[in-house]
Order: sequence, then structure tokens, then C-alpha cells
Amino acid sequence: MPLSVQLGVVMALVTACTSILGFLLKHRGAVAAPDVEWRHPLRSTIDLFRSPVYLLGCVVATTSWGFHVAALALAPISLVQAVIAGGLVLLTVFADRLFGHAVTRREWIGVALTALGLAFLAATLEGTADAAHADYATATLAGYVGLAAVAALALVACARLRPRDGLLLAMSAGLLWGGSDVAIKALSAHTDLGLGVVLHPLALVILVLSMVGLLVSARSLQLGPVVPVVTITSATANVFTIASGAIVFGEPLPDGTLAVVLRMAAFALVIGAAALPPPPMPAAQPVLERP
Repeated sequence: MPLSVQLGVVMALVTACTSILGFLLKHRGAVAAPDVEWRHPLRSTIDLFRSPVYLLGCVVATTSWGFHVAALALAPISLVQAVIAGGLVLLTVFADRLFGHAVTRREWIGVALTALGLAFLAATLEGTADAAHADYATATLAGYVGLAAVAALALVACARLRPRDGLLLAMSAGLLWGGSDVAIKALSAHTDLGLGVVLHPLALVILVLSMVGLLVSARSLQLGPVVPVVTITSATANVFTIASGAIVFGEPLPDGTLAVVLRMAAFALVIGAAALPPPPMPAAQPVLERP
């Protein structure tokens, strides 16, 4: 494995840890902020950033994003995302030990199964770790990222019919950030432009998807519960970006039928584990006023 790819893996490990920390900080700040209103996105964004904890979470998340960009520029997107997603197993540890969340057994199992599925994905990446694989066809990239955006907006519309369900919004945020990650990987092929890379159309796509994803994610965190929401957001983004390795960037598929079957089973395991629903919340009991 080339040194550049090894450095990309290290960057991905740092991204995994800081991403989870940023998520949990943003959750703490988001629940203390006014509810996100879709009709007033700018005002809602300002309200969120008035929370010092949410702002700190965004700073941590932005630092994580910087490491992520570096990792995507140095290593294949499938390898980077598999490493980051494998770090998801730290979510329950951080939530329970550092932030005092009461993590249920179902949530421990769901996160562990998600990490296991992503580990299987990593095990079938043989042959992809010899180069960064950043070449792409513009039409394929546009169709793939556009699919993420359309599906994400459809999920937001569906979530409005179930206003207390943050899980649909978590999936939407994952798709938006997954599309952004794919665009970042594509933009890494244009580093020859120097500072002019910020004027590339992909830079605008990345900015829009990231900012909309930030608002959708904040609302999903407000609705909670935090562990399933973060798990679904991360798993959706990672599955979408790992799949882009073969679909968009021409990363080689694993050799042999068994390896292909293992990869498909791993995808199914990740999706199934991330979709493991939290136990139903008990219905609120009416409060009887004294006569």
C-alpha cells in the first residue's frame, strides 16, 4: 500500500473520532435551540449557531471535514469510507461515557452490527488500495449526486407527514452529506487548478449539499433519539459513498463470486442494522388537574 494511501487511512481514522464527537456536541446544542423551521431556514440556522455548544460541535465537525477531504484526496473513496464507518462503533462509547446518554441494549446491538457490516465491506476492498481512483464521467457523477439530492428532499417531504420522526431526516442528511462526499472526491481530481479549485462548479455543489445537510441533520438531532439518528446518518452517508467507488470512480470490484456475495451481504447488514428501530416511546399520560 503506497505511503499516500496509508496517510489517507490515518486521516480517515481521525475523521471517524472527531465526526462522532462533533455529532454529539451538535445534538446537545440543537436540543437547547429553538426548533428548526423549514419556512425560515436562515433564521433557524442563526438560532442554532447562537448555542455555544452547537457552535463548538460545528467547529469540531469542520475540523473533521478537513481531515476527510485530505483522506479522500489521498486514498480510494471506498477505503476511506469503510474506515470512517468502522469508527462508528465508538458512538455508543462516547455517548454513554462522555455525554451521559442512557444507551439501550438495542442501540448497542444496532451500532455494533453496523460496524460489523462495514468491517466486512473493508475486507472486500482488495485491489482498490493501490491508487486514489479519482477519475469520473461527468454524466455519471451528476446523475449519482443528483439522485442523492432528490431522494433527500423526498425524505424531508415524507418526514413532514410524521413530524416527530427524526429517523427519516437522519437518512436525508446522510444522503446529502454522502452526495457532498462524492463531489469532494471528484473535486480532488482537479487539484492542478490550485486556489482556482474553489471556483469549480463542484465547489458550489459541495457547499449547498453540506449546508442543507447541516440544517436537516440539526432537526433530526432535535427529534432524536441521538444514537439511532447518528447511526442512520453515518451509515446512509457511508453506504452511499462506498457504492460510488465502483459506480462513479471505477474502483475495481472484488475478484471472485464469494467476495462479491460478501460485499452485498455486508451492505444488507449495514442497512438492516442502521434501520433497527428504537423501542417505542411510552405514550404521555394526561395530567389531571386538581379541582
